[in-house]
Amino acid sequence: MLEAISSTAISAGQAAGRATETLAVSPAATTAIQTSDDVGFESVMKQVTSDAIGTLKAGEAASISAVQGKESTRRVVEALMSAEQALQTAVAVRDKVVQAYQEVVRMSI
Repeated sequence: MLEAISSTAISAGQAAGRATETLAVSPAATTAIQTSDDVGFESVMKQVTSDAIGTLKAGEAASISAVQGKESTRRVVEALMSAEQALQTAVAVRDKVVQAYQEVVRMSI
C-alpha cells in the first residue's frame, strides 16, 4: 500500500511540476491522479498533499509499531524511506509553485 501511495505522490508531484512550468495542466498528465471530473491545479495540489500526509502518517505508525516490537526493521525502513520521499516531493512542488508565482508577479502588464 505504501508503494501505491508513494508512487501516486511522485506522479502527482511530477504532474504539478510540469503544470507550474507551463502554467497549464494537461488532462493527459493528470488522468492517473484525478478522481473527479474537474481537471485543475487545485485538484492536483490537493491530491499531492493528501498523499504526502498519508505516507508520512504511515511512516510514523510503522515507527511506533517498531518501538512497541510489533514491526520488523525492514518494514520500518521502507516506510520511513517512502515518507522521506513524499516529503521531498511535497517540498519540491511547493518550491515550484512559489517560483511560478514569483515569475507571474514579475511580469509587466
